[in-house]
Amino acid sequence: MMNVAKRPERDESDLEELGDKLGEAKHERSEMLLTVWGKSEVIRGRIVELDANTRKVHVTQFGGEMVKIPFMDIMRAENSGA
Repeated sequence: MMNVAKRPERDESDLEELGDKLGEAKHERSEMLLTVWGKSEVIRGRIVELDANTRKVHVTQFGGEMVKIPFMDIMRAENSGA
């Protein structure tokens, strides 16, 4: 049996704060740095959609590549300062 690490639990206020931060970044078209659970590299890009149906955050990275990240997998979001 494989021992798979569980995603850390976060309380409702942490999730609400993250959602607010992502919504603001989408509105302002800010470039963000996203720390994603299970990924070794930070994802850098602009939030282009917050999909309520799939609960995924659509991010356009430098070069135009689009990635869709499950909201619950985003551990941290910060402005890139760019």
